[in-house]
Amino acid sequence: MAGTVDRQAVWSALGTVLDPELDEPITDLDFVETCTVSPDSDDPAGGSLVTVGLRLPTFFCAPNFSFLMVADAYDAVTAIPGVSRAQVTLADHHAADEINGGVAAHAGFVKAFTGSLNGEAAAELDELRHTFLAKAALAGQDRVARPLVDAGRGPEELAGLTLGELTGTDADTDELVRMRRRRETIGLPAGDDAPLLVHSDGSPVTVEQVPLHLRRARLQRVGIETNGEYCKSLLQIRYAGRTPAATGS
Repeated sequence: MAGTVDRQAVWSALGTVLDPELDEPITDLDFVETCTVSPDSDDPAGGSLVTVGLRLPTFFCAPNFSFLMVADAYDAVTAIPGVSRAQVTLADHHAADEINGGVAAHAGFVKAFTGSLNGEAAAELDELRHTFLAKAALAGQDRVARPLVDAGRGPEELAGLTLGELTGTDADTDELVRMRRRRETIGLPAGDDAPLLVHSDGSPVTVEQVPLHLRRARLQRVGIETNGEYCKSLLQIRYAGRTPAATGS
């Protein structure tokens, strides 16, 4: 039936799309400026047309990150039952024409910018996504382990902890769920028997390696969070007075 797609379902779908560098949903970052749902007059079955407008903190945000967010938003929205068509565009960006045209044409990143064959872009963006999810997974280890360290857990105990042992404890938080999802996505151990602390190749961190590993994890976390706050500040300055889709139409 026309118009039956709930706007909240669209918003929830957009909430699964991450800024790869900041590891935060584009909805939380206020990158979604407009989001509308209307009957699709071109669909005889009466599906819905979803129109989404994205914005970023600066005119020169990296094109590959930008393309990835627009493409992921398009994929997330078109996967909603009842959505027959989606138009997802990026505004106020130096490469907006290439990005919007490439996503609309399902051309891929490289072809959108250089006319190369399909497949090259997918591989390139998959590698980019993996790199930043790995960074997020490392930062997540600090988020989960830091309260344990503050509570007096030492290297021997931390090196021996599994994710399953944290279930049902004070450490069983949204951050634990978030870290497990990041690890699972990139193929790192994420089951109940997986160690809390692992290297980038999935191998467990030894007792002797715990202090240095946690320092690296903390530096990664601080770097991501600092960059995130900086981008949010730039966005607020750039779009002061313009209502985002969370409260607008």
